[in-house]
Amino acid sequence: MRKSTLETRIPLLVSLNKNYLPQLRVMLLSLHLNNPGMICRVYLLHRGIPTEELSKLRKELAQLGDTLCPILVDESFFEKAPISDRYPQEMYYRLLAAQLLPQTLDKVLYLDPDILVINSILPLWETWMGDNLFAAASHSSKAELVNSVNQLRLGTSSAYYNSGVLLINLAQCRKEIHPEEIFQYVSEHKAELLLPDQDVLNALYGNRIQPLDDLIWNYDVRNYREYHVATRGMASVSWVMEHTAILHFCGREKPWKPHYNRRFGVLYRHYMQLTKRLLESQ
Repeated sequence: MRKSTLETRIPLLVSLNKNYLPQLRVMLLSLHLNNPGMICRVYLLHRGIPTEELSKLRKELAQLGDTLCPILVDESFFEKAPISDRYPQEMYYRLLAAQLLPQTLDKVLYLDPDILVINSILPLWETWMGDNLFAAASHSSKAELVNSVNQLRLGTSSAYYNSGVLLINLAQCRKEIHPEEIFQYVSEHKAELLLPDQDVLNALYGNRIQPLDDLIWNYDVRNYREYHVATRGMASVSWVMEHTAILHFCGREKPWKPHYNRRFGVLYRHYMQLTKRLLESQ
């Protein structure tokens, strides 16, 4: 894959609570180690991470050459939004990034914290989007069945895209995405929403998404066997390590938990150990 060039700067968006800070640290270190010369300005949307935790994270990122920009989201922005345990405020953040991030930003890359970046993401950042609102991947190894079910459930005709890796065209989103439209959709379709933010992304904007290759940019580690079969054996572990940029640990089973036994779990624990060493050295 193409290497990051010297002094490549990208804005990165993350959204989480304090419980996911350990996973965020692992993800950001993996990105740093496998993208030499890439400098990230990390925008962290949150609604109450303690100041001392943010200060600690800011110092850690500074050691890597990155900058932390925490943004405490004003809860009044969501006064008219359906909010509950099932529909937390945070589910809206990535969809409304254009309204919540600085207006000077035209594009941002959103990454879930349950990710490892194992190769260069520069080609992803440089993806041409035209007037599309997002670029995202549909998990193609199970696409035919999943797409059919979700198209029927949501009344859509486009592929069903995963929202864990999103290249967001902020300039275009400011023109076309309106918070009230999202809030109204959630209110009217609560019964159909299984993965609320991802379902809303697909239902409202599925036809405005630039497709990405999930084998490279959003590899679902649960689907190793399906990828291997679909590529007629090409997508071996060695191939993935050389070509895939983003490993996504989707689903309930997570590699930082005890007894995780899926492929790439050992790799994740390796990056956990590297992160621990870095923190201990500070």
